[in-house]
Amino acid sequence: MIRIATMALAALLLAGCSDREARLQAEAAAQAAAQERAAEALGVEYDRAVTAQNWDLARVHGGALLSQYPQSQAAQRVTTGYEEVKAKAEAQREQRRLAALWAYAQVAVKGGTQRSAMIYSRDPVDVDGSGPKPVQLVFRDHPEWKRSGYLVLQAGDFRCGGGCRVQVKADEAAPRAMAAWRPDTDEAIAMFITDDKALWRLLRKTQVVEIEFPVKAGGTRKAVFETGGLDGSQMPGWD
Repeated sequence: MIRIATMALAALLLAGCSDREARLQAEAAAQAAAQERAAEALGVEYDRAVTAQNWDLARVHGGALLSQYPQSQAAQRVTTGYEEVKAKAEAQREQRRLAALWAYAQVAVKGGTQRSAMIYSRDPVDVDGSGPKPVQLVFRDHPEWKRSGYLVLQAGDFRCGGGCRVQVKADEAAPRAMAAWRPDTDEAIAMFITDDKALWRLLRKTQVVEIEFPVKAGGTRKAVFETGGLDGSQMPGWD
């Protein structure tokens, strides 16, 4: 009788173990399925961002998928091409940074609207010993004064009486000389580059432009402009 009771108890214990193991397996399977669904949802968002060429958002979704669900089928699919997506996201962010360097203005003036596109030098420049200050490059389209491109200093002055030349270097190309002149006025420290059309065309196809100009304090100075974000649509007719 005792032996029968012992065997029955053992059977119950085995049944309990089997039930517990089955529950654990079922829970693990359910968890795995839930993770696959979550991974697939991230994969769908990743695909949508790629289709929209929103590379920064695609990078975020792809990174989350690969870090949170690295063993999922969606992660395995995204792995191919993800490095390219990251590179495109970086290029997209860089283009936004370059675009933000430019400022644009439209002002109502006699005869119509004055439009301008302006950018500051990447680094401040000391032109007269008073300390480094930004140099500004401006393109202006005025109904009466027409189109012009010029540099503006915050201190010091240009050495350009009767006309002078500046050296303009675009990206890795050799520098080229361009004629320039300083207006006979004390209202603004500005020097106009005579061929503003050529300067504009140069900026529209380059990322970095260096302009070396003569200063009243003696010698020359160089201002570097990161120009790759220039939006030609802001200055109609210039392209």
